[in-house]
Amino acid sequence: MNVLEYVADRWDRLSLQAFLHVSAVVQCTVLATLLGVLIGVAVYRSPAGSALATALASTILTIPSFALLALLIPVFGLGADTTVVALVLYALLPIVRNTIVGLAGVDPAVSDAARGIGMSRLGVLTRVELRLAWPAILAGMRVATQMLMGIAVIAAYVKGPGLGSEVFSGLANAGSANSMNQALTGTIGVVVLALLLDGIYVLVNRFTVSRGVRG
Repeated sequence: MNVLEYVADRWDRLSLQAFLHVSAVVQCTVLATLLGVLIGVAVYRSPAGSALATALASTILTIPSFALLALLIPVFGLGADTTVVALVLYALLPIVRNTIVGLAGVDPAVSDAARGIGMSRLGVLTRVELRLAWPAILAGMRVATQMLMGIAVIAAYVKGPGLGSEVFSGLANAGSANSMNQALTGTIGVVVLALLLDGIYVLVNRFTVSRGVRG
């Protein structure tokens, strides 16, 4: 049996796993974006705060996936909760860093002009600065999503959802009839889904970032 036959025979199960994989990654990226942007907004005016936030997020990223997942099991148990916490933590660095870079790169004259026409500090932040920083934030989300697509595979170690179970089952049953098909299906599926999500980011960038800012 080749990979195509394997996929065709098990399409219902594999399509559900693919959906759960993408769903977990997208939801965790959204959660990480909300948290990362809040952190970025809180520290971007302070060089020391920015350096500290970036350093802490970088430290999390240096922890091997298996080690972090194992450390989270006693707290959150096996399953989706541990997966979500781990993915959100891993996604923080590119989002926090890009938020800080994007906000710090806004021309102070633009912010001053906005305040000069009567905008509140919150209005300047939400209606001017964050909009100008959006391309950088979106780029951080794009990087985070691609990272999480691979890390979500390892989350199968803690019974997380997605295509990782195919990869792990294939490796665990190495030498059996369909072990190679399982591992290849999970791996190729993740690559294809990652490419599709990256294409969606290209479209989001095209429709949410003005041509002047892109150019």
